[in-house]
Amino acid sequence: MNTPGHYIVNLAILGAALAPKSTVAITLGAILPDVPIFAFYFVAKVIQKLPESEIWSTAYYQPFWQTIISLSHSFPVGLFGLALCWYGGWKWGSIFFTSMILHSCFDIPIHHDDAHRHFYPLSDYRFISPVSYWDPKHHGAIIALLEIILVCLVTPFVWTLLKTHWAKAILLVLDGFYVIFYVRFYILGGNWLF
Repeated sequence: MNTPGHYIVNLAILGAALAPKSTVAITLGAILPDVPIFAFYFVAKVIQKLPESEIWSTAYYQPFWQTIISLSHSFPVGLFGLALCWYGGWKWGSIFFTSMILHSCFDIPIHHDDAHRHFYPLSDYRFISPVSYWDPKHHGAIIALLEIILVCLVTPFVWTLLKTHWAKAILLVLDGFYVIFYVRFYILGGNWLF
C-alpha cells in the first residue's frame, strides 16, 4: 500500500475504533514505517545520483537499508513498543504503535519482490505475496485500483475526523494523487514520477 493510503485507511480504522481524537499518533504511526524508504531514495537519487533502475534493483537491497526498513516494518518491534506503552500507561504511544502494526498488516499481502522482513530481528523470513501493490507483472493494476477504491470509500469518514481546513485539503489532494497516479502509470503507461 502506498504511504498516503496507510495514512487514510489507518485514520478510518483506528480513528473510529480507538482514538477519534488521536489523529496525530495514528498519522505518525501510519507514515513512520515508510520514512526509511524515503530517506533511502533521497540518498540514492539526490546524493549518490544513481539511476532509477539501479536504485530499485540493487541499492534498495543493500543490507544497511534493508535492516532499517525491516525494523520499521517489524511486528516484534511494534508489539514490543506497544507492550511498553500499554504497561506504562502511555495512550499516545500505544495508539502510535498500533498504527505502525496496522501499516505492516496491510503491507504483508501486497508485496512481492519488495517484501519486507516483518518478523525481523527474530527472523529474516519474507512473505512473498503472489500480488503486488504496484507491479503490473503481479496484478499491480488491479491492487492499485482496489486501493484507490478503498481510499475513496473511507475518505468521507476520515473527513469527519479531521478538524482543520488544511488537514481536509491534504486529504483531498491525496485522493487526487491516487487517481492521477493510476491514470498516468497504469492507463497511459507513464513512469512512476512525472
